[in-house]
Amino acid sequence: MDLLNGACFCFSLDESALARALDSVLGQAGLAEMVRQRCPFLFAAQPVFVPAPQLQRMAQVMQAVESVVALPAFREQVLAAAPQIARLGTSGPLGVFFGYDFHLSHGQLALIEVNTNAGGAMLNAVLARAQRACCTEVQGMVPSLASVVAFEQQIVDMFRHEWQLAQQAGAADKTAGVHVRHPLRSIAIVDLAPEDQYLYPEFLLFQRLFERHGLRTVIADPATLEWRDGVLWHGELAIDLVYNRLTDFYLEQPSSAALREAYLQQAVVLTPHPQVHALYADKRHLALFSDAAQLQALEVPQATQDILLAHVPRTEVVDAADAQRFWDARRSLFFKPVAGFGSRAAYRGDKLTKRVWQDILAGDYVAQAIVAPGERVIDSADVTVADVAAEASVATKAMKYDLRAYTYNGAVQWMAARLYKGQTTNFRTPGGGFAPVYSSVDVSGASGPSCASGDDDGVTPHASFVFLLDPMSGVHPVPHTLYVALARGEATLEAMAGQTLRLADWFVRLKCGAPDLVVNETYSLVCFDAQGRVDPAHAPSSAQPPAATPENPAWPTLAEREQMQQMLFGTTPSPNASDAATAAN
Repeated sequence: MDLLNGACFCFSLDESALARALDSVLGQAGLAEMVRQRCPFLFAAQPVFVPAPQLQRMAQVMQAVESVVALPAFREQVLAAAPQIARLGTSGPLGVFFGYDFHLSHGQLALIEVNTNAGGAMLNAVLARAQRACCTEVQGMVPSLASVVAFEQQIVDMFRHEWQLAQQAGAADKTAGVHVRHPLRSIAIVDLAPEDQYLYPEFLLFQRLFERHGLRTVIADPATLEWRDGVLWHGELAIDLVYNRLTDFYLEQPSSAALREAYLQQAVVLTPHPQVHALYADKRHLALFSDAAQLQALEVPQATQDILLAHVPRTEVVDAADAQRFWDARRSLFFKPVAGFGSRAAYRGDKLTKRVWQDILAGDYVAQAIVAPGERVIDSADVTVADVAAEASVATKAMKYDLRAYTYNGAVQWMAARLYKGQTTNFRTPGGGFAPVYSSVDVSGASGPSCASGDDDGVTPHASFVFLLDPMSGVHPVPHTLYVALARGEATLEAMAGQTLRLADWFVRLKCGAPDLVVNETYSLVCFDAQGRVDPAHAPSSAQPPAATPENPAWPTLAEREQMQQMLFGTTPSPNASDAATAAN
């Protein structure tokens, strides 16, 4: 959907609905003003468009990572080198709010890193409640209220499930797990100086959510917790579960002493906990995931290897002995601390100074091949979130974005984007911040059920996937409903005004909701007038068969065809799929 990310300015944040959600529906009175004053660039005014096949491919990459982490050989290797505290918790809680961060640009998908205490989930729930669409054709892309409410319920259920897992572990093994037997009653949201944290408004949202579901909740600095009489206390409140937002991942700081002792004594449920950080978030794992030899040594199945090697950028642990090699290659590398968080102390190689380079060599860093983030062009008229001053609003329209999948137990709970300018995400850019992800997953022209069920009704699901082919800017997926609106003259694409482009319409068989086989291909020319409307005299004909010779001006090049296959399937489909499509024509 690069075309929409570059040319669609008509979607915007409903700031009145956002304020209502912050002040009353989800939050508390005054929260909207706090956000406006403290973090004016928290919410972007426009969405990011992502093709459904890429979302499905992201899920495959995440499952590949989960399958490697589940291998006994991987876990033994990692935990043997981790701090002692990370070896506690082999059964019980799984860890809440993992964040898988991706770059997606021109059809290239890359897993950039994995986080185990990803912030922003509740903020994205608020943001989803404040979305509006300017036309009915893409209404299906906007998150529904039902989906947001379901997500919020999933959050509460997730924390209760963590509590239940800890109790089950304690019942099965008297040396592990929490040994008390009662429903979850109290939660402490813990971070260092929480009221000073940039995402403190989210802590308040979580507190309100938990309390609406009958859970007493406090927001606390770890130094305010007390370990006494075998219980972790905050004042006079006994704490059952700690929602851990600390970046002291192994509880090594003096301020974490009480929490550390309660965790070691298994008197409190800590989620996420040190072990999941060691298993998932150490960035040295990216070097393993992108190294065929290491994957083979762990006996990772070949299909899983293929997914990881195709979607995890090549990463190496920086060794001072190879300093010159890394320095010479620095312009194509991004350097990250192995235990880094929040983009801190992370550097693009082409921006490095000699001083910073010495810090990298002296520290624990990885070097990752640079994969460009996506680009979202925003309308400067929409850079007015939270009444940003006019002079600050005059920002370059082209913004970078990454994608974050919030997961629990390997399953995706929510997808979000982050718009920014600069080297890394920063929530400091006018027009930037969290942005909703709009996808063609619900508007691809699908027919029939999305996946076979136990009752086979004989209906095979299919969908129409449409692409605009531009020799200058490449292949652009177009949501099916937008294509229909263009053909009817009900929508415009100003970026294509005055151009004649080629249009590809692929009719695709689906399997469990994902593209499986190209059944038929149709190609035609489409002309846009000076306003970006499809010229009725040259409207595409959906019945036009593809040309038999490459000389036909509507026919795609081999490179364009491969790019469409990559966008649709995540990789080039099997020869059978291609042969079937050719035979159908």
